[in-house]
Order: sequence, then C-alpha cells, then structure tokens
Amino acid sequence: MNFPSKLIEDAVNEISRLPGIGKKTALRLALHLLKQPETHTDNLTEAIIKLRKETSYCSICHNISDQEICSICLGSRRDKGLICVVEDIPDVLAIENTSQYNGLYHVLGGVISPIQGIGPEELKIASLIERIDQPHSGDPVTEIILALPSTMEGDTTAFYITRKLKEKGIKVSTIARGIPIGGELEFTDEVTLGRSILTRINYSVD
Repeated sequence: MNFPSKLIEDAVNEISRLPGIGKKTALRLALHLLKQPETHTDNLTEAIIKLRKETSYCSICHNISDQEICSICLGSRRDKGLICVVEDIPDVLAIENTSQYNGLYHVLGGVISPIQGIGPEELKIASLIERIDQPHSGDPVTEIILALPSTMEGDTTAFYITRKLKEKGIKVSTIARGIPIGGELEFTDEVTLGRSILTRINYSVD
C-alpha cells in the first residue's frame, strides 16, 4: 500500500496493530481523524493516554477499577458467598450484561496453556484461594462458579482449580454448556449466557 505521506503511513501502521483492524480500515480511520476538528483528536489522544496510564485493577478480584477495590466487590447488594471465576475482564462485562448474576467475580488473567508457557503460577489462582481462606467481607464463600471457556485450556484450568478447592469443602459449579464448545463468553449472546449462569451444574473431578 502506497501512502502520500510518511505521517499517514506511521498512523496507519499503528492503528492496524489493533485487533480486527486491517490496513484499509486503519487508513479510513486515519483520514477520518484528519477531517475532524483538532480538539476531537486531542480528546481521543488524551483519553487513550489516561486509559493506559491511569487504569488500575481491583486488589480483590483483579477487575478493572477506578479505585483500589472495584464497585462490584464493594456492592452492598452482592451475594458475597458467590464467586464467579472467569478468564478475563470481557467475560465479567458479558455476564454483567445478562443481569442474571449478583455475586462477585475473580479474574484469572488467562487460562493454563503449556503450549504458550502459561502455568498456574502466572494466573490469579493463589489470590482466589486466599479470598476463600480470608474473605474480605467477612462472609464465608459458599460456592465457586467456574465460567471458563469450553476449550481444552479452559477445562484444564477448571480441573486444576477444582482439585485445589476439593479440601476446602466448598461447592464448585460450572456454567451449563449452553455455550458452544470452543466458544468465548465475550461473543456469546446474552440470553444463552444468562441461562448458562442460572442453570449451572456441579463440577467434579471424580
């Protein structure tokens, strides 16, 4: 692709690094920004810089937060005995959009994948165990819901966590398989995801 300006080329190269955006789409976005008032571009730039530099994560569940503890963990109407374990932050947003779940979350930050060199130590599993042993709210955790991808890596992670929790005497369930095998929560429709949460089943390694 030939560019009329090195500035355009540099902008297109950077924008096309974003997921799902090719060079043609990046070029359209770059040209669109050029046509906008300068304040529009300045506001966008400032928002991205703030997003990157000022975003923090909840010290309890590892969800994105504007303060040390996120609003979900602090929510007075949340069931503190329920913790839904998810792979990453988009999964929290997907489940929240169903309006079918009122418990807490725990973001692992990934799933166990030996091929990619991701082991249990790279995930937030230790802090999950700590939350069970020493609940932040003081209310005991009664159930762990595993809302992980229906993939080999997701099943491996679920199996590992379940074995870790077996001696804790806590109920461990998994969302019903209304989600297609190999599917990601982020791209599942809200009705299917909501039903999966409501019809969750016990998870056992026996």
